[in-house]
Amino acid sequence: MKKVLVAVLMGLGSSVAFAQVVKDSIAVETVVQNPQDEFTKIEMKDLPEAVTQTIAKTYEGSSIKEAFVAEKESGKVYKVIVTTKEAKDVTVLMNEKGEVVE
Repeated sequence: MKKVLVAVLMGLGSSVAFAQVVKDSIAVETVVQNPQDEFTKIEMKDLPEAVTQTIAKTYEGSSIKEAFVAEKESGKVYKVIVTTKEAKDVTVLMNEKGEVVE
């Protein structure tokens, strides 16, 4: 009888741990999928000169990690992920003129 009780308790413990892992994975998955919904990834060379100049002036010593573009009613909006010299990633939204948009 003791062996059966121990086996049941061990089975319940592993089920709970497994359920927790699945729950955490789903939450992370949702966060990862949302950011680029309307933006399309582009090459750095496809960024307008005004955008790259503004980033070079505003974030001196930084580098562009990734770039995306989306077509809006007001024109193209560029989403640029910049890695600063402090090694922090900053996301900037700009129009084709290199002006920051919200």
